[in-house]
Amino acid sequence: MPLSTSISNPAEVRRRFDTLRWQQRAVQERLADHQRHIQVCEEFLALEPRLAARLDQLSQDLFGDILDEVERNLTYALKEILEQDLRVITAREVKKGKISITFAMERQGDREDILTGQGGSVCNIMSVGLRLIALSQLPEHEHRRFLILDEQDCWLRPDLVPRLMHIIHTIAAKLNFQILVISHHDLNLVREYADRIYRLTPPRRDDEGPRLELVESAG
Repeated sequence: MPLSTSISNPAEVRRRFDTLRWQQRAVQERLADHQRHIQVCEEFLALEPRLAARLDQLSQDLFGDILDEVERNLTYALKEILEQDLRVITAREVKKGKISITFAMERQGDREDILTGQGGSVCNIMSVGLRLIALSQLPEHEHRRFLILDEQDCWLRPDLVPRLMHIIHTIAAKLNFQILVISHHDLNLVREYADRIYRLTPPRRDDEGPRLELVESAG
């Protein structure tokens, strides 16, 4: 039996055909837009390693200027207090936005251990300097410029204590810091560089707390 086909409504078929052709063109245009966007993304991703390396280098250069200043200040403090040919050096590295810093100390070009140098006095002096530098970088409206130094002079010989206190007092005045120094050394070693001196004594009885008394005040 022969198969016969017929189109009952040619106008409807033409309308549907035109609609499908319009949809095809719209899909092709969207596809082309997506392909262009993908190409732009691929070109950007191809640049990413070089951009990241360049940003790391710029960060290292910028932070390097700050570290150079830190090196100079800490070296000055060590030489001024200990009267020895010591030099603070730093090794810095920036990778993917993370900064790694290593501190070291040299005496006439030879490395020395910071933690044990001069019986621990080098480490104490450097920790004072680093804390002052770190606090000075914080926004003043968010952080009070106040620092407590608990026996930072404990490893220093008595004759070197006034030198440390002189530097602390000078920096505090320059940066507008309030610094509380706790020390067991003789008051005569710190008196010249203290605005106020308090004495803290243990309680006399078990039911009492420690006593705090003002010994001297500069004003």
